[in-house]
Amino acid sequence: MKMDLKITMDLLKKSSFFHGLSEEHLKAFANTCTVTQIPKKRILFLEGTVASKMYLIFNGVVRLYRTAPDGREVVVKVVKPHDVFAEVVVFEGSDYPVSAEAIADSSFLEMPRKAIEVLLNDAKFRNGFIATLVERQRFLVERIQHLITFDVEERFFIFLRSHYGDKDTVNINISKQDMASVIGTTPETLSRLIRRLEIEKRILWEGPLCHILDKTVFDKTDPIENERLSGQDF
Repeated sequence: MKMDLKITMDLLKKSSFFHGLSEEHLKAFANTCTVTQIPKKRILFLEGTVASKMYLIFNGVVRLYRTAPDGREVVVKVVKPHDVFAEVVVFEGSDYPVSAEAIADSSFLEMPRKAIEVLLNDAKFRNGFIATLVERQRFLVERIQHLITFDVEERFFIFLRSHYGDKDTVNINISKQDMASVIGTTPETLSRLIRRLEIEKRILWEGPLCHILDKTVFDKTDPIENERLSGQDF
């Protein structure tokens, strides 16, 4: 399904991924986009299938995960509105290295690989776009550094701030198991951390709501760095 061109361009502009493109190239990119919607728990694509499209999510939440040899699902990233994902593998011509599942009703702009390949024939478009892809490729190194530099508690609050903002109360829309995978710990360790933070009266967890009782917990988090980290692709 096609969306109004201006609305599509406005959605692209909200993603940091497209900030390096000129208005002309942004319009050309918008013309390749179609809209798709999937309900909660629906799979968008599976690990190992041919990568034919990249996506920009503009409503909902998606988890990107890999299946371990023992059958466990390990979450690589939780994708939120205005994030782009699956872009690198499209241009490598490979298979998706992860699966994507909606954990809320979600809407996307789909960008087919073949249509984008046509745009890449324009040297200016190609140079700007490749520069963006190179920047995105740094994610794995940054994620490792992220896991090494910060302890579990710091990663927990970085996750909250980067995904939900600097709020007094946030509505957690993913499971604790998925959150544990994203911040690089086990569900058991995350549960113990939450209990300790509640005893210390720094947070209060009620159902899907997490109340931040002590706003100084965000003092060690850099909102610019958080956004840069959370906006990276798998």
